[in-house]
Amino acid sequence: MMQNQNQQSNPNAAMNQAMSKNHGGHEMFDAHEVLAGIISMLDQYQMYDQHIQDQELKNIAHRQYTFVTQLYNTMVECFKTGQDPSVPTQQYHMQQENEVVYGLKPGQPKKPNSSVSQLSDQGLSAYMLGNIKSLTSLLAMTAAEITNPVLRRVVADSVPNFIELSYEIFLYQNKHGYYQVPQLMEQDMQQMLNSYATVPQQGNNVH
Repeated sequence: MMQNQNQQSNPNAAMNQAMSKNHGGHEMFDAHEVLAGIISMLDQYQMYDQHIQDQELKNIAHRQYTFVTQLYNTMVECFKTGQDPSVPTQQYHMQQENEVVYGLKPGQPKKPNSSVSQLSDQGLSAYMLGNIKSLTSLLAMTAAEITNPVLRRVVADSVPNFIELSYEIFLYQNKHGYYQVPQLMEQDMQQMLNSYATVPQQGNNVH
């Protein structure tokens, strides 16, 4: 009886409690996987920072770490409350130029490091890219499974940001020759580009 009186006297508290429970069971597991994955990424970025030599890569790591930390806090808040977070999702702005170097250059074959002392900016940037790409896929898959509208929007809005994070690292790697991009022969490329044709629009009628 006392509980009912408290809820009647504070309808906002009752509404908040109802909103915080607005999650499906499958969604709870997915959200835990996303949040745990982000924690893992942030922890690993801290480990990478101790070994990064290039200041440009260090700056990228610091910017991304700061951005993802705020995103993590936003996700945790709306996951726990089911309501709009106090700090909404932000938009990540990378600082790399959108210019890709195409072609392959000869180099030494890759092999696993025999000790931590052999860690390089090439390898560390690759680990960063792997972390971000894995989380990008996980976020996209999770967004399609969430029932809570607020958490769904926050997770979905994060997918383009994580794509941008990964693209920034790719461009850094490509610029330094760590991530080379081969191309097809001109004839083969043209044939593939011309393999599809558009169709005329016929309105909304489906025949």
